[in-house]
Amino acid sequence: MKKFISAFFVMSSLMFTHVSMAQSQQVESNPHLMIQEAASSTFSRMKNEQDLIAQNPEHLRTIMRENLLPYVDYKYSAFMVLGNQARKVPKQQLGEFVNVFREYLVTTYANAMGYYDDQTVAFEPVGNYADKKIVTVRALIQDEGKPDIKVAFKVRKDRKSNKWGAYDMVAEGISLLSSKRSEFESILRQEGIEKVIALMQQKINDPIVLQGSDAPIPRPAGQG
Repeated sequence: MKKFISAFFVMSSLMFTHVSMAQSQQVESNPHLMIQEAASSTFSRMKNEQDLIAQNPEHLRTIMRENLLPYVDYKYSAFMVLGNQARKVPKQQLGEFVNVFREYLVTTYANAMGYYDDQTVAFEPVGNYADKKIVTVRALIQDEGKPDIKVAFKVRKDRKSNKWGAYDMVAEGISLLSSKRSEFESILRQEGIEKVIALMQQKINDPIVLQGSDAPIPRPAGQG
């Protein structure tokens, strides 16, 4: 599980960021490019704002909210985490769960910033996704002297907007969504959606803590 969390934290930052207007149309139409080309500008912002982050770790929430959420299908992810239990939740509470889950993801990614190491990332060749609605984009996290970590991103095209959004990541065969679903499943059955929301809110309310202020930022393969 530690390897999965480490991989997830590293690749989370690689996956999502804003792209230039010239690139946006191409990136939105190809989930592989959305993931791969996002990496370099994500690292650029992180490097440029390291002093600000060191002074105020809460700034990481801002970065995640602005650079990550536009490319995450968090609503779909939230419903996937609930699974069949979603049918038993009143509509009003479903909306509350989705909103809290969004901020829970922001907090998770923000806390991840302290776990970086000097990894590189190698992506699979770009494929043709023109006629697909759900695809998997694969990559390897490479760390000198350590085994490669296989990761796969589950990316979905929204039927209304036709935009791609990532909803799950699998590292070494372990799905983030499946892990969260297993974590919340018994709580949902025994104590209800209110307890799950409260647990997520508790995590959101905790301050962001940097795990290692001198940790280097990972880079995509082929970049220095």
